[in-house]
Amino acid sequence: MPPAPPAVPLTAYLIVSAILFSLGAIGFVIRKNVITMFMCIELMLNAINLSFVAFSYKHGTVDGHLFTFFVMVVAAAEAAVGLAIILTVYKNRNTLMADDIDSLKL
Repeated sequence: MPPAPPAVPLTAYLIVSAILFSLGAIGFVIRKNVITMFMCIELMLNAINLSFVAFSYKHGTVDGHLFTFFVMVVAAAEAAVGLAIILTVYKNRNTLMADDIDSLKL
């Protein structure tokens, strides 16, 4: 029987999670397209999910997996409502640039 491969340390998962979260935060601040900003928020949520699962695996509990499940449910609801709002804004304004959508007036 071949030996088991060495386990990936927790710090590697946390570094990848921090990089993903940072990319999402930077993308949210820099980009002006509402769809891209929406995708960056989803990227940040997935980075948090990776951290939850890594800590859960490290400590041998299922708490992180449960939190991840709830974050995914909230992200799915956010995606449905957010995309509906984005489509309505595009229908009324004919643009998805955040700088052009700066007031609530039509």
